[in-house]
Amino acid sequence: MMRNIDKIIIHCTATPEGKDYTVDEIRGWHVSGNGWKDIGYHFVVHLDGEVSLGRPVDQIGAHCKGQNANSIGVAYVGGCTADGKTPKDTRTAAQKKALRNLVAILEHSFPGATLHCHNEFANKACPSFKIQDF
Repeated sequence: MMRNIDKIIIHCTATPEGKDYTVDEIRGWHVSGNGWKDIGYHFVVHLDGEVSLGRPVDQIGAHCKGQNANSIGVAYVGGCTADGKTPKDTRTAAQKKALRNLVAILEHSFPGATLHCHNEFANKACPSFKIQDF
């Protein structure tokens, strides 16, 4: 049975600008580093705009405390300057296009779902931009 989805939440991987990571690498951080059962995000958008599947959409994610049960987590690779610490909107043109296309598909699939940034629910910079800049 499909979950009741009412939010789409955008994240970044909080990784250095221009450095791509695979879903398996991110999954490793989440499983080995955090002790989670799988990658926390449902989708990952790479530097070239490729969209990879993360955790299956019918499973509750691990991406936004207090919001996971009824949301889809989408992360773009990046979100920090080259030092890997300073927040920065590092989305490439391909990532911006892919994110917009993916969100449009998700909004169609889950009518009434609202779009949010992680920083609306947590005291974090993630995804290093505000929803009005989406």
